[in-house]
Amino acid sequence: MSVDHGVASDLKRSDLARLTGCNLETIRYYEGVGLMPDPPRSPAGHRRYGAAHVERLGFIMRARELGFAMEEIKGLLSMVDRGSHTCAEVEKRGRHHLDVVRAKIRDLQNIETILAETIAKCSGSDTPECPLLTVLSDGTVGEAD
Repeated sequence: MSVDHGVASDLKRSDLARLTGCNLETIRYYEGVGLMPDPPRSPAGHRRYGAAHVERLGFIMRARELGFAMEEIKGLLSMVDRGSHTCAEVEKRGRHHLDVVRAKIRDLQNIETILAETIAKCSGSDTPECPLLTVLSDGTVGEAD
């Protein structure tokens, strides 16, 4: 990934958004939190983005799609920007993230099981008693009949 963000182009923020499919406000946010570098400005003071900005924003968006947290992305970008990273360092971060994703999947599978079992106990009748509401109210999973 190129890190020469100083090379100006004629891309406006709206052009960057259109090219990447990223929302304008999201680009502003990424700039504000330091994920995207401040672009150079035209003599009139307008922000001008270049190919390196497009590439970096694409990196950020792909990382977000894979569920990386903002701090994790900052860490990865910092490694790239320094140019001193090794594949082993990146792999370590990737493996940690994979562990987190797998834990979330297990949690979602547990949620799915509880919801399916509880909803299966719902009578669907016109009575106010409902196993799902009982579970939500007092957490008596598996006891709602």
